[in-house]
Amino acid sequence: MIDLYTSETPNGRKVSIALEELELPYEVHPIALSKGEQKAEWYLKINPNGRIPAIVDHEGDFAVFESGAILIYLAEKTGRLLGHDAHSRSRVIQWLMFQMSGIGPMMGQANVFYRYAPEKIPYAIERYQRETLRLLGVLDRRLGESEYLAGEYSIADIATWPWVIGHGWSGVSIEGLANLERWIALVGARPAVKRGQAVPPPADLGTQERKIVEAGRKFLV
Repeated sequence: MIDLYTSETPNGRKVSIALEELELPYEVHPIALSKGEQKAEWYLKINPNGRIPAIVDHEGDFAVFESGAILIYLAEKTGRLLGHDAHSRSRVIQWLMFQMSGIGPMMGQANVFYRYAPEKIPYAIERYQRETLRLLGVLDRRLGESEYLAGEYSIADIATWPWVIGHGWSGVSIEGLANLERWIALVGARPAVKRGQAVPPPADLGTQERKIVEAGRKFLV
């Protein structure tokens, strides 16, 4: 059994989707970000960075934090979604790192300056939207060569999809990125992705997070 500590964010969705895809038994522990539960002492013992998601694998009583590290751990644990040899494994990890170092941080900053910042700073908004669009273009070109990011469906797709579907929340259009649109629909149609995307339910969020999620859903494809 795996304990999943999460909230309704792209990084949280990665892990619930992976758990569903890998058919691993898990128990959900929603973390109320609005109440600061991620900073509680008991949780910091699991995730010293005070963020979500995190897991505890009761087989060995082993805790893992950072979403990318969790995905690699789960893939290695099951021998799935991480490639079959050194080259395919490397391709998966390359695209996973592309999400972790590029897509996530840049879309996150675009979200902050476009949606949340009390002062609208055009330079910052344009910078992060422009970089987000550039990165989405990289994905589009890759997906013109391959059905999935690393060739076969993998944790690279699982990591990237929950972020990319929120492009509108960053104020970025994907019009003209036909390969990316195809991939969004393809991954989104998977039953395990649909199940994982519903974890945790909105009722588990604080009032503020729920308002943000409800507003953001207008932009999801």
